[in-house]
Amino acid sequence: MTDRTRTLNLRDFQRLLRYSFKDRNLLDQALTHRSYAFEHPREKAVDNERLEFLGDAVLGLAISDYIYRQFPGCQEGEMTRIRAILVSRTTLENLARRLAVGGLLLLGKGESASGGADQPSNIVGSYEAIIGAVYLDGGFKKADKFIGSQFKDEIKKVFEGGAKKDYKSVLQEYTLKEYKTPPRYAVIFEEGPDHRKHFEVAVSFGGMIRGKGEGKNKKSAQQDAAYEALLNTGLLDKS
Repeated sequence: MTDRTRTLNLRDFQRLLRYSFKDRNLLDQALTHRSYAFEHPREKAVDNERLEFLGDAVLGLAISDYIYRQFPGCQEGEMTRIRAILVSRTTLENLARRLAVGGLLLLGKGESASGGADQPSNIVGSYEAIIGAVYLDGGFKKADKFIGSQFKDEIKKVFEGGAKKDYKSVLQEYTLKEYKTPPRYAVIFEEGPDHRKHFEVAVSFGGMIRGKGEGKNKKSAQQDAAYEALLNTGLLDKS
């Protein structure tokens, strides 16, 4: 890809983002993988990892603020669950692919040859870096507006689904995609009288136990186990 072609592509990309960068270097950085920066020291290219770190924090704050202000009836637990779903790797990957971020990534030769442009970790990291870049370029107000436009449909789906869109649903979406099979839940411990039962459940996929959870009934224990599994696979952030 020539410099001119990339410039034209980035112009189109900014229209797709519905955000025009005052400092286009920030957008370039957001789309630069560390492998490219390492292989091109003369260009003094800066990789996107610091922007990714920043974008992750900005995203978490913007989504939390939206949930808090727009849905005053939500309790802390529900707010936490909804935020975790919205900022999950599954959601971010879907949004990044919708924008075709992978096609604009600057990758080193080895990373490119191994399919790095389609790697979820690369495109999700770059997507978060874009959020960080928007924040540095325009401040939190612009970043918040950008995130709102990007996540509009996702927010609507989560709130329309309510409790139906839960940790078990997110985990099942992931395992069906990656392992072609749903996760398996098994009760590994049970005690107490019928009116005060306590369950411990394990969830497994890929031939391994990935999470354990506890609850007053099997359903809540399964939710807890699914949440731990999502954390352990890096699909959710503990924050």
